[in-house]
Amino acid sequence: MRRLYLILGDQLDRDSLIFNDVDIENDCFWMAEVHEESTHVWSHKQRIALFLSGMRHFAQELREKGLPLWYHSLTDAKFDNLAEALAHTITTEQPQEVWCVRPGDYRVFESLVNTCKQYDVPFKQLNDQHFLSTPKEFKQWADGKKQLRLEYWYRELRKKYQILMEDNQMPLGGKWNYDQSNRKSFKKEGPKSVPKTLSWQADEITQTVIELVNEKFSDHPGTLDQLHWPVIPAQAEQALVRFFEDCLENFGDYQDAMWMDEPFLNHSLISSALNMKLLHPLQVIQTAEYYHREKKAPLEAVEGFIRQILGWREYVRGLYWMHMPGWLDMNALQANQDLPDFYWTGETDMTCMSQSIKQTLTYGYAHHIQRLMVTGLFSLMYGVDPKKIHQWYLAVYVDAVEWVELPNTLGMSQYSDNGIMASKPYVASGNYINKMSNYCKNCRFKPSEAVGDDACPFTTLFWTFLDTHAETFKNNPRMGFMLKNLERKTEKEIADIKAQAIKIRHSIAQNKH
Repeated sequence: MRRLYLILGDQLDRDSLIFNDVDIENDCFWMAEVHEESTHVWSHKQRIALFLSGMRHFAQELREKGLPLWYHSLTDAKFDNLAEALAHTITTEQPQEVWCVRPGDYRVFESLVNTCKQYDVPFKQLNDQHFLSTPKEFKQWADGKKQLRLEYWYRELRKKYQILMEDNQMPLGGKWNYDQSNRKSFKKEGPKSVPKTLSWQADEITQTVIELVNEKFSDHPGTLDQLHWPVIPAQAEQALVRFFEDCLENFGDYQDAMWMDEPFLNHSLISSALNMKLLHPLQVIQTAEYYHREKKAPLEAVEGFIRQILGWREYVRGLYWMHMPGWLDMNALQANQDLPDFYWTGETDMTCMSQSIKQTLTYGYAHHIQRLMVTGLFSLMYGVDPKKIHQWYLAVYVDAVEWVELPNTLGMSQYSDNGIMASKPYVASGNYINKMSNYCKNCRFKPSEAVGDDACPFTTLFWTFLDTHAETFKNNPRMGFMLKNLERKTEKEIADIKAQAIKIRHSIAQNKH
């Protein structure tokens, strides 16, 4: 064999560089389903099924095109991990080289490289053209800068690709960023209408996968009566059209809002399709711009959506490859608590947590504010060990690939990196959740109360967090307002809040199973 071309579960890109120089007589493609990719974290059944179904549909396409493919199926259960599967193929087929697009997970990258070294086979890594920048370009931009903020990298990419630009260098509408316009709540009346989501009838491949996952991973979290997510490009494109036609107009205003029993609202639901490479980000971005220029979709909504893909997605990937593998062991706030059991069940009196977690267990999905300012916020203020909350996010969300999940969790959400990614920890009391949702109106806790039987755990832990870390953040200008408010509290008030926090911790510990 001349070359063995590896294709991973998040690399289902029909236009990948890996197809550019194939000799079908002497080369072979390689895909592997292995147990470890579902068990190195306790993966959600929806997540497992999504990747397996996507891989099997992709493999079917390769075979239909007449491309040679070596496919290790989980049904055969020959190999526990990718290294074992690759080692077997190398020893039996003896390829002269192994080629692979850059993996999205440092653990997988290291495993593949080490296996090839062990068997003395050259390993060639190809750029992932599914991104609009490379880790090398990001590092060149980052060199010499004291702080690496999303806004400035985003502007560079806007200029490079001429997205929402006028006269090459000026942003359309005169502003680079409309984030301040994208923070509305639904108020008392709630959302006027919620767009319908799409569902797809499971074909034979997907139905087989559903049965396999329910059998082999029956004790894993989540439900899998049906798979809720696109597994082929045609389905992903249908999901994209649904967003632009039905959701985009209200997406900007209400992208941070939450509402009881409404898991999807105006969100696009395409992140898993993007991360598996079923949609190309530039296609998505340019279509969004078309909807503004030709169909008059609000600029604030279009810019906010594009910023998540052209800005945030590229930014976190650049940071990931700059700081791995060391990022995984950072713990700037010395957090060491276990993850509360209710993260796996949703069984808690905190309505916001119950709503966010139970929908996650059903769909493998929660939108960014539910992740950052509900489940992530509680973990941060409770003091969960960063690795444990990282493993939970990686396990339960269908769009979780480590290059995007780890920076968002350890950097943005948990501040374990001491500010590499975020200029301050994202902490807030229950009043924030009350402002952005109707969760608190359906909860036995009162968001304004920090002490007593009705005290909101978020509010109690907010003040306790500030008191615990006041010295750490005293010179952080973005924390000044919060710390000034803390200083206004009397010693007795602080003591009572700390006592309430102990009660909260004791109650959570008592409910461990």
